[in-house]
Amino acid sequence: MRYLLYTFLLTLFCASLSAQKNLDYFLSQGLQNSPLLKDYQFQVQGNKIDSQRLKASFGPQVTGNTTGSYSPVVKGWGYDGAITNLHTYNALIGVSRVIVGKDNLNNQYLSFQLQNLGLQNQGKISEQDLKRSIIQQYITAYGDLLQINFNEEIITLLKNEEAILKKLAEKGVYKQTDFLSFLVNIQQQELLIKQLHIQYQNDYATLNYITGVRDTVFTQLEMPLVSPEELPALDETVFYNQFVIDSLKIKNNDKQIDYNYKPRVSLFADGGYNSSFAITPYKNFGLSAGIALTVPIYDGKQRRMQHQKNAIAEQNRKNYLEFYSTQYSQQIAQLNQQLLLTQQMIEQTATQVKYAEGLITAQRQQLVTGDVRIADYIIAIGNYLNAKNSITLNTINKLQIINQINYWNRKL
Repeated sequence: MRYLLYTFLLTLFCASLSAQKNLDYFLSQGLQNSPLLKDYQFQVQGNKIDSQRLKASFGPQVTGNTTGSYSPVVKGWGYDGAITNLHTYNALIGVSRVIVGKDNLNNQYLSFQLQNLGLQNQGKISEQDLKRSIIQQYITAYGDLLQINFNEEIITLLKNEEAILKKLAEKGVYKQTDFLSFLVNIQQQELLIKQLHIQYQNDYATLNYITGVRDTVFTQLEMPLVSPEELPALDETVFYNQFVIDSLKIKNNDKQIDYNYKPRVSLFADGGYNSSFAITPYKNFGLSAGIALTVPIYDGKQRRMQHQKNAIAEQNRKNYLEFYSTQYSQQIAQLNQQLLLTQQMIEQTATQVKYAEGLITAQRQQLVTGDVRIADYIIAIGNYLNAKNSITLNTINKLQIINQINYWNRKL
C-alpha cells in the first residue's frame, strides 16, 4: 500500500513536470522584466531631454513682468518722493540671451553624451550580472532535477530487488534482520527523494523570483546549453570600457572648468509700459536694450583647485584600472584551472562508476543464490550512489564555472 501511494505521488509529480522550460525562456523573461535595465533606459531618455533643455537655455528667453507700487506721504511724513516717485507701475516684456562660445556649448553637449554612454555601458554590465544570476540559479535547480531522476532510478532498482529478497528471507536464505536493513535503506532513499523534491521546488521558485515570472507550476527544466565561449581582449569588454568612459568624463569636466572662467556676454532688451504717473503717463510706453559683460578676475585660485581635484580623480581611476586588470587575469586563469580539474574529476569518477556498476551486477546475481550478504550488497549500492552523486555534483559545478567564465565575454 505504501509503495502504491509513493508511486501515485511520483506519477503526479512527473505529470507536473511534463511541460519543459529551457534556459533561453528564463533569460528572455528576466531581461524583459528587469526594472533595473528599464531604469537605465529611462535615464538615457531623461538625459536626452536635459540636453535639449540646455540648448533651449542658451536661446532667447522671454519673460513678462509687471510691478505696481504706492508710497504715500501724509502730512509731510513718508518716503522721499524723489526716490520712490510716490507711485509707479510697469508692465514689460523682457528678452535676454547669454552668448556662449560654440566650443563651450559642444563640451556641455558632450557631457550629456558621456553620461548616456556610461548609462548604456552600465546597463550592459547589469545585463551580464542578471544573466549570470539567472543561469546560476537555473543550473542549481537543474542539478536538483538530476539528483531526483538518478535517485528515482535507484529506488526502482531497489524495489525490483525487494520482492526477491523477501522470498529468500522467508525461505531462510537470509536473516530477517538483513532484509529489514534492506527495507530501511529503501525508506531512506524515499525520504531523500522527497527532500530533493522540496529542494527542487524551492530552487525553481527562486528562479521564477529572479526572472520576475509569476508561475506556481513546477515544470521540468531542460538541460542548460552552457559551453565555454571565447573571451575577447580585456580592452574590448564593457567592463574595461567603463574606465574609458570615466576618463573621458574627467577630461570633459576639466575643459568645462576653463570654459567657465572665460568672459561671458549677455544681451537683454525689454519693452512695454513704465511710468511714475508724474508727467504725461500716457506717453510712458517705450523700449530699452543693453549688453552685460562678466569677466572673472580672482576667486582665490579655485580654478587651479578644481583642476587638481580632477587630476586626483584621474589618478584614482588609473589605480582602479590597474588593479582590475590584474584581478581579471588572475580570475580567468583560476576559473580555467578549476574547469580543467573538475573535468578530470568527472572522468576519474566515471571509471569508478563502471566498476561499481559491475560489482552491483555481479552481486545481484549472487543474491538469488544467497552467495552474497545483503549488507555487502547495500554497501556496493552506497558506493555506486556516492560515485554517481559525485559526477552529478561535479557536472553542476562545471556548468557553474563555465557560467562564471562566460560572464566576462560581453563585448562593446
